[in-house]
Amino acid sequence: MEYLKYEKEGSFFSEEKNIGVIKLNKPESLNSLSAGLLEELDRLLDEIEADPEVRVVVITAEGQKIFSAGADLKVASKIETEQEVRTLIEKGQAVYRKLENLSCPTICGINALCLGGGLEMALACDIRIAAEEAKLGSPEVSIGLIPAWGGSQRLPRILGRGRAMELALTGGMVSAKEALDMGLVNKVVPFDELESTINFTAAKIAGNAPIAVKLAKKCVNASFTISIEEGNKKEADAGVACFKTQDIREGIQAVFEKRKGDFKGK
Repeated sequence: MEYLKYEKEGSFFSEEKNIGVIKLNKPESLNSLSAGLLEELDRLLDEIEADPEVRVVVITAEGQKIFSAGADLKVASKIETEQEVRTLIEKGQAVYRKLENLSCPTICGINALCLGGGLEMALACDIRIAAEEAKLGSPEVSIGLIPAWGGSQRLPRILGRGRAMELALTGGMVSAKEALDMGLVNKVVPFDELESTINFTAAKIAGNAPIAVKLAKKCVNASFTISIEEGNKKEADAGVACFKTQDIREGIQAVFEKRKGDFKGK
C-alpha cells in the first residue's frame, strides 16, 4: 500500500495477532487525505471485515508531528466541476461510514495535530485516545469549506449542539486537555505512553467475547437513529443471539473457575 501501513499485532495479554493496526503513511504531505488514500482505506476495511482473526482495529500515524492535516488541498484545488466535488465528498462520507459501521471496535490513536478530514476520521472511530501534545480542530470554514465527510453530523452526536457549533463555526483548534473536557476524546496520555495505552485498551477489548462485543457496538450505534423501544428490541435480539453462542458458556464457566475466559468467537 502506498498511503497506509497495515499489520496484525498481539498485545500485552496475548501473542495472538488479533489487533489490526492501520497507520497513515504520507508524512511528506502531512498525512493529507487524498482520493488514493480513501481508496486504500476502503479496500483495507473490506479486508479487515472479512478477516475473522481481527477483533479490534487501531488507526494512528507514525511519529510525533502529525496525525492528519485533513483533505489534500493540492488535489482539491484542481477540481473543476460540481460533480467532481460531489464525488469526492460522497467518497469520503462512504468510507467513514464503513469505518463507523465496521463490525469490530475501532480505536483512533491521535498522536499529534488532527484537523479537518483527519478529525472526521477520528470521529468515525469508537474510541479516541490522544497524546497530551495533540491539537484537534475542524478548520474547514476558515478556507471556505464545511466538515462534509460526516463531521457536521458526528460532532453534535458526540459533543452536543453547542460544542459542535463552536468547533464547526469558529474553525479553531482545541488542546488535547480541552478535547477531553468536552468529550471529544476518551483519554489523554503523555506521548510516550500513547502506544502502550492504545495496546492495553485494544487488548482489553480483544480479550472479551467477540460476538458479544460486535453486538454491543451495533446496539450502541443504533441508539442514535432509533427509538428506545426499537433499541430495546435490538437488545433483546442481541441477548438471544449471545445465549446461542459457545462463548457465553465459556464465560460463565470461567467466572466459576475464577479465570479469564478463552473466547473463540463461536
